[in-house]
Amino acid sequence: MRVATCIHIVLTIVFIITLNCVQVNYAWLSMFNIEAIGINSIENNETCEIIPGLVNRQVVICKRNLEVMDSVSNGASIAILECQAQFQYRRWNCSIVDPYTVFGPVLDSGTREAAFVSSITAAGVVHAVTRSCSLGELSKCGCDRTLSGISPDGFMWSGCSDDVAYGIRFSRKFVDASESTNRVSIARRLMNLHNNRAGRRVIKDHMKLGCKCHGISGSCEVRSCWRSLPSFKRVGSVLKTKFDDATKVARQNISSRQQLVPVNPHFGPHTNSDLVYLKNSPNFCERNLSIGSLGTENRTCNKDSKAIDSCELLCCGRGYHTKNQTISEQCMCKFYWCCFRKCKICIRTAEISTCQ
Repeated sequence: MRVATCIHIVLTIVFIITLNCVQVNYAWLSMFNIEAIGINSIENNETCEIIPGLVNRQVVICKRNLEVMDSVSNGASIAILECQAQFQYRRWNCSIVDPYTVFGPVLDSGTREAAFVSSITAAGVVHAVTRSCSLGELSKCGCDRTLSGISPDGFMWSGCSDDVAYGIRFSRKFVDASESTNRVSIARRLMNLHNNRAGRRVIKDHMKLGCKCHGISGSCEVRSCWRSLPSFKRVGSVLKTKFDDATKVARQNISSRQQLVPVNPHFGPHTNSDLVYLKNSPNFCERNLSIGSLGTENRTCNKDSKAIDSCELLCCGRGYHTKNQTISEQCMCKFYWCCFRKCKICIRTAEISTCQ
């Protein structure tokens, strides 16, 4: 019994050391699954102290902003789901390794994947917090009446817009706080902070203008307009393009300031909205948990494709198996006023290919 107790203590210490020293930058993403530690909602100061992965500064922010923290948790969730949607046909498909380190060691070395996770999670917090503001769920924000402009058809507008400025401020305060530790290199902190900013900027740059006409018989005698959040799918798509176009950088001391500059001297300087990374990615073909790779064995691939989801590329040349599989799905759907749809269930046989 004493041996078992000692083993448990040792494993607990190892987990805490690993969480605090290895995955410190992304460990706060464990908030996407706070139910795993028996938390349904973040309602008191004690809850902030038992959330795995928060650095001291984030715990303080949590205690001072309890009403916002469920939105932060939701932001982490939508970020992870969108990451998985964007990378579902890639060798690295944003799979969750465990509820605490989330993506595992794949994010430790400053790769493109780490750059994308930084940007999508910072954006996720902006999106979720701003959405909560607009829904009236937070007392510190509401709608933004300071925005105004001219619509594409020349109409001067102002109105009750989504308060994205508050969402950006809170994301910067909370997400960037994870970079306050000295346990990672200066280059890595610069990389993460840059990509955090890039993710938040995508939200700001892709706000949508919506207008509503008021008047007799729908005439536009009076028009109210507002800026609203882009869909998070749109945010993920933009960041995925930036992932493919990311710039490899290195740290340099320029005019007594630490800065990131392109490794390739023929490349121009990156902008504030570009993603940057420090090291090349592994190929993720084989299972290697030490680098966070789950491999591509048994992944579904498209044998008729020539793109990244092709069996040749996704299976890394190992070959694939093909078999017929019966699939049931909704079909022949009809929409009824108002407001539901009714579908039939259709059975079909599909040819499914999986990597060896």
